[in-house]
Order: sequence, then structure tokens, then C-alpha cells
Amino acid sequence: MMDKATVIGKNLTVGYTKRKQKKEILRDLSFALNSGEMTCLLGPNGVGKSTLVKAILGQIKPWSGSVFLNGKEIASYTNEDLSKELSVVLTEPFLPGNMTVGQLVAMGRIPHTSWTGKLSEADLKAVEKALVATKITYLKDERLAEISDGQRQKAMIARALAQDGKVMVLDEPTAHLDLVNRFEIMRLLHEISRSQQKAILVVTHDLEIALETADRFWLLNCGSPLISGLPEDLVISGSINQLLPGKQFHFSVDRGRIESVESDVKFDFSGPVELVQWVRNALLKAGVKNLKSTIEVCGNPLLMKYEGQNFESVGELVEGLKRREVHL
Repeated sequence: MMDKATVIGKNLTVGYTKRKQKKEILRDLSFALNSGEMTCLLGPNGVGKSTLVKAILGQIKPWSGSVFLNGKEIASYTNEDLSKELSVVLTEPFLPGNMTVGQLVAMGRIPHTSWTGKLSEADLKAVEKALVATKITYLKDERLAEISDGQRQKAMIARALAQDGKVMVLDEPTAHLDLVNRFEIMRLLHEISRSQQKAILVVTHDLEIALETADRFWLLNCGSPLISGLPEDLVISGSINQLLPGKQFHFSVDRGRIESVESDVKFDFSGPVELVQWVRNALLKAGVKNLKSTIEVCGNPLLMKYEGQNFESVGELVEGLKRREVHL
């Protein structure tokens, strides 16, 4: 994949010096951020995700190793040149509420304007193109204080697009958004990476949505090398469990979600898998762990049978089993 790579890290070691004491954060990481792909960086808090992003953006100098942008060491770029290649969307930027969406997006053209700051015809076209790509042209004259969080985040993405660099880096772009907006923002970013051949890096904790939208994962954990691969490969191989230290949780390959490890659970089901998983989930939350007989689950309409008794909802089943005192 190196032929597609816009950003390449080779044997990167990064840290900080505080009070004359050196603290190593990341050691010997190698990676490639590819054009036309959206990559999600995942890992526990404090593992060094922000430090890695700062190294990619050229904000901190590696202790050893190098970061290359378009085949050139990022340390050799001037700030002006770098601003034409890289754009950043922060989690909680300071934005004046009386600024309009159009004005915000136009700020993305600052690296390309002359010292007067006046927008040329090409700049105006880039702003319009960014508004169209993020589907917010209708918000162009709205003030930032008067639009929703999801719309404001799209405006920030449009500003980064108007900057017209090959690389976009976004730090938790779906933080504080509702479920629908989280999916919409991530799908939008994926669409932009493909249609405009951008190399997009998204720092996120939202594993479920990342699995649905990302082309590639970077998994980062303390004391381990960075793991890069297709999300599906990392799930099937079990590497995704690196995000879940300890033995309390694991990622269920068949159900596609994080689950607690219940080693003392003893009950059996028969019936459609897509229904059984929800019934099982409800019983575990209710503390039901040991059953003598098999629960039969039927669908359309839902009906569950246990030891000769019928239940027409999961709630009825849970209450019925509790009355039998089969829970721990």
C-alpha cells in the first residue's frame, strides 16, 4: 500500500522532556496513511493518540525515526507549505457565534490568499465546492450560534475541505453528537475520502461506527506496536481485543459488538440467532445465569417457551425466570 501512502511513519519514537526528565510516549511505530481511504485511530485514553497526531502534523519533533508527507520529511516543510497540505478539525474549537457558516468555510482559504486576505474567484469556487461536498450550502448565511452541533461539525469539515490539502486529521469529530449525527458525519468523511482522494485520519473512541465506516484501523496500546489493517481482518484475527485490556470484556465476532465475559453462564437457546442474542442479553443484565432447560425462541410474532410456559415478550420472560428464583 506504500504506493498510495500520503503520510508514512518509519520507526517513530516520540516523547516529551519535562523538568529535565525524558518521558517516552511512543516507540518504534511505523504506519502509512493512504489517499482515498479513511483511517480510524483507536486506543485507550492516555495511550498516546494525541502525541502521534502531533507528530504527524509536525507539531512535535520525533526522538528518532521520521514522518514523510508526499515523500518529503514533514520537518522540512515550512508552516505555510504545511498548511496547504494538511487540515485539522479539533473536538471543541473556539468559534465566534456571530460568524456565518460561509465565513467559517472561507477561513480554509487563508493559506492560499495573498497578504490582503481577499478571496479570488478560485477561492470562492473552492468554498462553494466544500459547501456542496458537505451538503450544507443551504446553511451558508446562517450564524454558527443558530445551527445544531451536527451542522456546526459539518461546517468545520467544509472549512478543512476548502483548505484543499491532501490530508485531513480529525480529533473526535463525533464527540457530543447524537447517534444519527455520528453515523452521518462518519459516512460523510468516508465519502469525501473516496470522491476527493483525501487521506483522512479520524481519532475516535466510537468502535461501532468506526467498524461501519472506516477503510482501515490503527490500533494503539501501551507497550505494543501500532497494529494497522482492515477492520474486518482485525476482528476476525482477534487483534481488535487489544482495545479491551484485561479479561472482563471481549469483542464478539458473531454478534459484532463488545460483550462482557460471563464464564459462569449456563443456559441454552434454540431459535433464530438474531432473536436469541437479544434475549440472552436481557437475561444477563437481569442476573439470570443458570437454567436447567433450553429456552425456545420463536419469531413473528415473538414467543418464548421455557419448561411448558409461554412468554410473549422478553420482559415477561425475565420476570418469569426471576419468580422461579433461577437467578444468582
